[in-house]
Amino acid sequence: MPKPTTQFVCSQCGYTSAKWLGRCPDCGTFNTMVEEAVAPAMPVKNKTPRALSSRPIPLSKVEKENYARVSSGISELDVVLGGGIVKGSLILVGGDPGVGKSTLLTQVAAHLAKAHRVLYLSAEESCSQVKLRCERLGLDSDNLFLLNETCIENAEESFYDAEYVIVDSIQAVYTESLSSSAGSVGQVRECASKLMRIAKSRGITFFIIGHVTKEGTLAGPKVLEHIMDAVLYFEGERTENFKILRAVKNRFGSVQEVGVFEMTGEGIFGITDYSSLFLSDSRGIAAGAVVTPSETGNRCMMVEIQTLMAKTQYGLPRRMSLGVDLNRLIVLIAVLEKRCGVPLGMQDVYLNAMGGIRLNEPSAELAICAALASAERMIPVEKYTAVFGEVGLTGEVRGVNFADKRVNECLKMGFKRVILPAKNMKACEKFKDRIELVPVTYVSQMIKALFS
Repeated sequence: MPKPTTQFVCSQCGYTSAKWLGRCPDCGTFNTMVEEAVAPAMPVKNKTPRALSSRPIPLSKVEKENYARVSSGISELDVVLGGGIVKGSLILVGGDPGVGKSTLLTQVAAHLAKAHRVLYLSAEESCSQVKLRCERLGLDSDNLFLLNETCIENAEESFYDAEYVIVDSIQAVYTESLSSSAGSVGQVRECASKLMRIAKSRGITFFIIGHVTKEGTLAGPKVLEHIMDAVLYFEGERTENFKILRAVKNRFGSVQEVGVFEMTGEGIFGITDYSSLFLSDSRGIAAGAVVTPSETGNRCMMVEIQTLMAKTQYGLPRRMSLGVDLNRLIVLIAVLEKRCGVPLGMQDVYLNAMGGIRLNEPSAELAICAALASAERMIPVEKYTAVFGEVGLTGEVRGVNFADKRVNECLKMGFKRVILPAKNMKACEKFKDRIELVPVTYVSQMIKALFS
C-alpha cells in the first residue's frame, strides 16, 4: 500500500507546495500555508481506455432553458438575486460574526416552507437553539425540518427529501473522504463540490453560510466562490441596525444590485426608503461633516462622512477609520498636506461613515478631503452642500461614473449645491437651472469653494 504523504495548501487561494512557506507565492499572503495529508491513488492494473461519455453539441442545437424564480419572502433579497431564487442553484452568503446571516436565512427558510419542503442543516447550533431563534422571530412551520449534523455523508440522505437546504456553515461540516479537520482548505473545497453535484443532479437549491476573514473576504480557497452560482456579502457593523447585502457574483442576474436591511428584535426587514438613513440631523452645525452621494450597485444613497481631529499626545499621530479604507485615508491626508498646505502632521485623525456603511468607490475621496479640511479649520460645511469626486496624488480631481445620477439624487433630497469634478460637468449641465453646480479641477479649488 502506498505511504501517505503531506502537502501544504494555502487557505486563501488553494496553492499547494511540497514544503512549508511563510508567504504564499500565488496570492502573496503570509502564514496561510496549512499542512494536509494526501493519500496517493492506488495503481490500476490493465487499465482500459475510458469510453466517451458525452459529445460536444453545436450552439445552434442547444435548447434554451427558462429558469423559474421563487420569491424568498424578502423583496430586497430578491432584488440582489436578480428577481428571486433560481431552482438548483448554490447561493453563498458571507459576513462577519453576528451580522445576521443565520437570522436572514431562517426567515427565508420559514417563508419557503409555506409551499416547499425545507431542510435547515445546523452544524454550529443545536436544533433547540434554532428553535429558540424561530420563536423569537415568530416563525413556525411543519415543512421546515431541522438537522444537527456535521458529516456530509450522514446528512446526504436527508438532502434528497428537501427542495431547499440551508447549510450553516460550510466551515463546520466535513466529509469522511478526507482525514483533515473541518474548516481546512481540502474539507471546504470537497464539501462545496459535493453539494454542487447534489444541487445540479437533483435540482435542490442550497443556501450556504460562510465565515469571513479579518480582511473581510470569505474564509477558504477561492475555488469555493468559483463553484457557487451566487456569492453575497452581508455588510454592516454589529452595533448598527442597518445592513447592506451586496452581490459579488451572480450567474443569473446582475452584480450591481444591493439590498438595504434593518435589524430589529422581530427579525431583518428590507428597506425601500433609504434616502436619509445615513444622514444625521446635526450636519451643518459641527465642523468635519460632509455629505457625498454614493453609488452602491444600481442605487444612489446620500452618506455623511464625519471626521474628528485632536492634537496628538505622542510623536506618531494616530489615524483611524470606520467604513473607509485606512490606506486611502492616509493617502488623502498626504495629498492635503503636500498639495493644499493643510497641516495634519501633528493631528490625530478619526473618520467615520454614518450608519455603518462601507464606502469602497473612489468617488468619496473628494468628500473625505472636504471633511478633513473642515475639521482642521473648525468651519462647518453648509448643510445642503454635497461633494463627490476622485482625488489623484497630484491633487487633481478626476471624473467618476454616474455623475448625473448622483446630482439627481442630491436634487431629490433638497440639496442646493454640489461640488463635482469639472470633467463631469458636461453630463450634469441639464441640472444647472435647478441646483448650483461647482466644477473643480484640483482639491485646492474645492477648499476655496467651501471656505471662501
